[in-house]
Formats: sequence, structure tokens, C-alpha cells
Amino acid sequence: MPKQTDIKIRGVKIYFLPVQTRMPYRFGTEQLDSVTCVRVQVDVENAQGNTASGWGETPLSAPWAWPAAHLTYATREAAMKDFCVQLGKAWITCDTSGHPLEIGHTFQETILPKELSVFNQTSGTDPMPQLAALVCSSAFDLALHDAYGMVNNVNIYDTYTSEYLNHDLGYYLESADDVDFSFDGKYPADYIVNPRPDHLPAWHAVGGNDLLDDTERTGSEPDDNYPVVLPDWIKEDGLTCLKIKLTGQEPGWDYDRIVNIGKIGIEHGVQWLCTDFNCTVQTVDYVNDILDRLIKDHPRIYQMILYVEQPFAHELEANPLDVHSISSQKPLFMDESAHDWRIVRLGRKLGWTGVALKTCKTQTGAILSLCWARAHGMSLMVQDLTNPMLAQIPHVLLTAHAGTIMGMETNAMQFYPDASLPEAAVHPGVYRRQNGQLDISTLKGPGFGYQLEQVKRDLPEPAATY
Repeated sequence: MPKQTDIKIRGVKIYFLPVQTRMPYRFGTEQLDSVTCVRVQVDVENAQGNTASGWGETPLSAPWAWPAAHLTYATREAAMKDFCVQLGKAWITCDTSGHPLEIGHTFQETILPKELSVFNQTSGTDPMPQLAALVCSSAFDLALHDAYGMVNNVNIYDTYTSEYLNHDLGYYLESADDVDFSFDGKYPADYIVNPRPDHLPAWHAVGGNDLLDDTERTGSEPDDNYPVVLPDWIKEDGLTCLKIKLTGQEPGWDYDRIVNIGKIGIEHGVQWLCTDFNCTVQTVDYVNDILDRLIKDHPRIYQMILYVEQPFAHELEANPLDVHSISSQKPLFMDESAHDWRIVRLGRKLGWTGVALKTCKTQTGAILSLCWARAHGMSLMVQDLTNPMLAQIPHVLLTAHAGTIMGMETNAMQFYPDASLPEAAVHPGVYRRQNGQLDISTLKGPGFGYQLEQVKRDLPEPAATY
């Protein structure tokens, strides 16, 4: 039976906000020098006739979501912006009503694939991958979750219960074949952490171009009162967790990079490392060989590696490598591959032991994947897309409610800290790492707790209104 809290979409606005990095961010085979964030406003009405607006935002990070060296960054980003505009019309014509988890699931399962197919037939460029399409759609999905909380005057994480949802998890999820378990009668509230913690350990991303010490300075570094070399970042922010971005194609460089960063970390009190190959590795031996060398020659650095993240190609179904040999050494986390819970199920069968959640793959998808993974004993992390401005807030809230093994990655303050100054004036602890943590205690109230009326940011004219 429909609930009085159910919503329907009544309006959509799309904004594009350009952001320039203070320093380039290299990961895998690509480099990020600038990004456009898509910010979406979704207007909704609930069954009682009340109306409200919600907001969602994500960086359109083409190098991450659409790796294609033969296509320029500008070409891919322009295509993603065009797809966002196309999606706005699709969201406004979505007739489904209910909780945003229900609307978002319907959109992702039935509407998004059709929209992507149409776009790829007419765009005039290479087909956009599913991951990039999810990134484009995520801002709308986030805005819908926020709007639901706003119109019903409730924090969105208090709504993943039978009181608000029309379906239990058995409607969305199936268990693994080797597990005698049913999601019937289960709700996301059974798997999320609530109440949440207000302080979260923060992982610092060490990009491929990042300077490890003062001898690497060239004189072209920014002079803007923010740290430049890694030891200064560790001291300034009290960091205890470092995420190392690797090439996945140069084993000698990757190994030396881990060792050099590990030594710096040990010297400055860092406790944990993780290695991120960003989907560029071709064989399991590549990763195993590096881990074998580390345990033999640098056992302390090996022990500091908390987990290994996504060495292999995005499309797990097309590249079904058996990775048990890696996960027998270190926890192995899916990131780019984990498009939805079905892929997580396949990953578990192949030997992956953890899932790196991201709000840029939709809040709906993150919640469902979280539930599936936790029900099957898989570990969780929450990873960044270098989220500035509003994009940072759902990101940190997902971390707080997911119960990750160790906080989250958060690096927008490294690469474009000034982009978030209006939001930081209201939520300072969300945008600054202190004592190796973020303080999210200011995030309160309905929706995602943005308190947007206090944020003094001037937006450009909408790129599209529906």
C-alpha cells in the first residue's frame, strides 16, 4: 500500500560548475587538471501534497569513469555533460512514485540503459561506458534522496526502514548461490550504522605526480599556503592513512613508489597504506610479485598495507580473473568494477573480499551494494572521486553509515581546496582534515543535512530546466 511519504518528481534543474586543480592529479595512466561538477536540483511532491527541493552533485571525472587514451579529456567530459542534459528529461518523465531507493532502482534498471543506448547511437563519439553513465546519473539520484528527506522533514538515513520503504530488500537482491540466506524481511537499516560516528579517519591520496620530498621541487609548485610535499601534508593534517596511486604497467616504478612512500610514512607516524592500481593491471602475477617482494624485503611496509584496490579492468564480466591468490595475501577491494550488487556477487565468487562504495555510482546503488556485501561477510570502504562542494557531504555520510574498515579516502582538499570555501564556512570539519580525521558533526537535519540556506554560493544559469 502506498505511503503518505512517497514522492514523485515535479521538476529538474541542471548546473555545471567548473573547477581547476591547484596541482595535477595523476592516477593510472591519466592526469586530472580540471573537472566540471554537475549539480542537480530535483523538485518533488509527496502524497500529502507537500513540496520541496533536493540537491545532488558529482564531479564528471572522465579519466576515472571513462578511460580512453585515444579520446581527449575534453571530448569525454563534453559527452558526459550532454548526457546529463539528456538524463534530466528522462528523470522528469519518470512516472514511478515511492521512496527514492525505489525510484532510483527503477531508473537504474529500466530507464538508464535505454537512455545510454540512445546516446551512444547518436553522440558521434565512442560508446560511453556504464560507469560514466552512472556518474552522470548519480547527481540526480542523490538529489532525489535529499528531496525525499526535505519534503518529509527527516534525515535520509532514518528512512531506510519498513516505515518508509514499500519493499524489503528481497525485492532488489538475491543471495549468493553458496549461501542459504534470504533478504526477505530485511531492510537497509539492518545493515547500516545508525546512529553514526561524527569523526572519520581520512585517507590522503598520493598521486603519481605528487612530490615526496623537497628534492623533487621544480619551482613551479603553487605558493598558496597549502602543503606541497608529502611529509608536510602528513604533519599539517595529522595523517595516519596514505592511499598510493600506481601505474599498474610499470612494476619497478610501482614497487619503488610503495617503498619510498612507506618509508616516509614510517618516519612520520603513518599507520596504514593501501595500493590503488586504477584498473590498469593485466595479470594477477603483477600484483602478487609486488606483494611477494615487499614481504621479503620490506615486511613492515607490507604489514602496513591494509588492502589492495581494483587492480584489474572495469568490466568484471568480460575479464573474470580468479584473484584468490591476491586476496589470500591482502584484502582485495572492488571499486570501478562494482557497478551494482550483481557484479559484487560475481566478484565475491572470483575471490574479491571487499567493496569500495562511491556516491558517484548513485546513492541507491551504494546502499544496495552495501547491504549485499555486508550480508555476505565482505568488508567495506568508501572511496573519493575528489569530491568538492556539495559532493563531499553525501560522500562522508555514506562512510559514517557504512561501517568501513578504516574511514574513507578524501582528497579534494589536496587538489582544489578553495573550491569548497562557501560550504566549508558552514561545515568546516567536513572540508579540513585535522588529526587525521574529518569532523562531520555539523551535518544535521533533513535530507543530507546540507543546510543549504546557509551556504553562500552563487550558481550560474541552469544548463537545462525541466
